[in-house]
Amino acid sequence: MSCEHLVCAQCAHPVIEGRCALCRANRERMHVHGISPMLILAALIALLFLSLAIQHLL
Repeated sequence: MSCEHLVCAQCAHPVIEGRCALCRANRERMHVHGISPMLILAALIALLFLSLAIQHLL
């Protein structure tokens, strides 16, 4: 879920802007600092190409 379209109940501004303490706290809570799905997908594609290259050499 993204906070781009959410409106803060305290300051009535978009949460993504982080204008008040509540906005900033919720924005940080929603943006989990883990491995992103795009990074996992890129690693899987790289692994696929690596396995195809090794199979081609054998």
